[in-house]
This record gives sequence, structure tokens and C-alpha cells, in this order.
Amino acid sequence: MAVESRFVVIRHGVEAKTFMDKKSADEYDKMLDMADNLADVFAQSPLDLSDSASEELSIYLAQHREEVLIALLAKKPANKTPVKKAVKKKPEKEVEPEPAKLSKVS
Repeated sequence: MAVESRFVVIRHGVEAKTFMDKKSADEYDKMLDMADNLADVFAQSPLDLSDSASEELSIYLAQHREEVLIALLAKKPANKTPVKKAVKKKPEKEVEPEPAKLSKVS
């Protein structure tokens, strides 16, 4: 008999999603917490958003939090390709060949 561990995220008494590892479940739960906080911000704003639009926008922003933080200048974008510093090489001394000595043939 096999044993499986499953991690279930429950929100407001309803099963939201099931995960096979705790880390993924915690990340999803944290994202939903952020979405709830964003929905509260939208509710206090003068914008007239429907509940479904507010929920969708909150979840979208929470799922893309890295891009949102970069857009808000709260975080610097990560360089995808590391910039290599140019290494200056010392110029090699060119060795000039000695002039060929001509031998006189008598």
C-alpha cells in the first residue's frame, strides 16, 4: 500500500487547491492572501469595480507580484544574462626576428 501526502489549501471553508508538496501549497496560500489584501485596497479606492473584476485583478496582480514590484520601482529587475567585465590583457611584446645573416660564398 502506497502512502501519499497531499496539502490542501482551504479558503473560507472551501477547498481551493490540492498540492503534492508543502512549499507549493504555502506559495499558493500566500498568493491568495496577497489577492485578498489587494481586493481590500480596490474596495477602498474610488474605482467602480465589480466583485468579479476586483477578484480577477487582485489574483492577477498577486500572481505577477515580481513584475508589479518592478513596475512600482520597489524592486530592481534581475539581469537575465550576467554582464561579464572585460578583462584587459597586456599586449604581448612582439619579438622581431633577427635579420638573417648572409654568408658570403667565395
